[in-house]
Amino acid sequence: MLLSKADSEETLNLNDRPKHDRPLTDQPTSAYLHIPFCRRRCFYCDFAISVVGDNLPIARKDGLSEPLTGSNSGTIAQYVDKLCLEIRATPTFRKSLQTVFFGGGTPSLLAVEQLQHILTTLDQQFGIATGAEISMEIDPGTFDLAQVKGYRSAGVNRVSIGVQAFQPALLQACGRSHTVADVYQAVAWVKEAGFENFSLDLISGLPHQTLEDWQDSLEQAIALAPTHLSCYDLTIEPITAFGKQYKPGLQPLPSDETTAEMYRMAQRLLTTTGYDHYEISNYAKPGYQCRHNRVYWENRSFYGFGMGATSYLEHERVSRPRTTREYYTWVEERQKAEGRGQKAEVASSLPLTPYFTPHTHPPTPDRLLDTLMLGLRLAEGLSIAALIEQFGHPLWERVWTCLQPFYANGWVVSEPVDRPDVASTDVPTAGRLRLTDPEGFLFSNVMLIALFETLDL
Repeated sequence: MLLSKADSEETLNLNDRPKHDRPLTDQPTSAYLHIPFCRRRCFYCDFAISVVGDNLPIARKDGLSEPLTGSNSGTIAQYVDKLCLEIRATPTFRKSLQTVFFGGGTPSLLAVEQLQHILTTLDQQFGIATGAEISMEIDPGTFDLAQVKGYRSAGVNRVSIGVQAFQPALLQACGRSHTVADVYQAVAWVKEAGFENFSLDLISGLPHQTLEDWQDSLEQAIALAPTHLSCYDLTIEPITAFGKQYKPGLQPLPSDETTAEMYRMAQRLLTTTGYDHYEISNYAKPGYQCRHNRVYWENRSFYGFGMGATSYLEHERVSRPRTTREYYTWVEERQKAEGRGQKAEVASSLPLTPYFTPHTHPPTPDRLLDTLMLGLRLAEGLSIAALIEQFGHPLWERVWTCLQPFYANGWVVSEPVDRPDVASTDVPTAGRLRLTDPEGFLFSNVMLIALFETLDL
């Protein structure tokens, strides 16, 4: 299990590590850890990853190939060391972590001991609160029962399984390395390991995917009884294998009308089987929304660690380099700065880099658009009073005027508190602004483009 804050400080002799006492308007209580390694790159993926292959470069003495994992890969071991160096070189604040998320890449390529080392380092540096949500993305075919039990014992209490599809031909077409049988085995092991809170990821709009395929995937996923489901629509990125093969809107990709019907189908099937559609692409049983991802959608501060990761603090985003070599150099520079005595300076006055510079930013149209773009992904939408308080009534009035055509066709609604819904010509000052489900969610990009133009961005 995780070490306590006191135990961990004693273990690494960090009890004299100073805390940053300068007040922040939104101190981070969440951390994202990017584990960039994959056995192969999926054909739709443009993430910052490092492909390590399916097996060790040299076969075992018995002539059999050995799957590559953190237990036998010096490359992964080196990365874990650098990741922990970055964590230790990061200014700390008074609040402990409430959520931790291991994303990738394929975090389930980590050995249990490596995962434990990262969690221990986080706990020593920031403290991990009792009851914190600790999530981990895991891929079928990359772990066994003993491994997932080890993750559970190390402190992980939520896993997200990358299924994507339940049709062998679609898995192969995506470049996925697992089979449908691997999916069922993965879920069985996750349940046997004691994970009550687990999610499945699915992708719609894949090449050659039909409505019947999508319905079958949804029904098989529901039958496995996850507490959470993420249903993403395929995005064709230019630099990916799919981007070189296919053009959006052309066969063998499903038509826009078909992908829209896939979205509506997911909404119908999942909401009628006990899942709340709480975010554009996410569904959860009551009490099982992803606490970590809500930090993003609510536009709150968070730490980001690892190659290609982004942190967000005081309305500033800082991205790390997207290659291992550049990332290692970046970490080493931070470590050298700490060795030159700048860490004490960080704790008392000016933090390293612009990464943690507490200051007040005036409200701007781009910040407003960022808040709208993220907050309107949530089913409950945004507080109108909070928008006015943060950005002022003139900016809010521009937003409201822009949204009138979409209000009229039922894509967006306002729900004032303690009074009936206002007429569309009124500018509300209370209640909530939200998109309707499913049509408002389906056409959210149309509204965001209109807002972008209205706010002159």
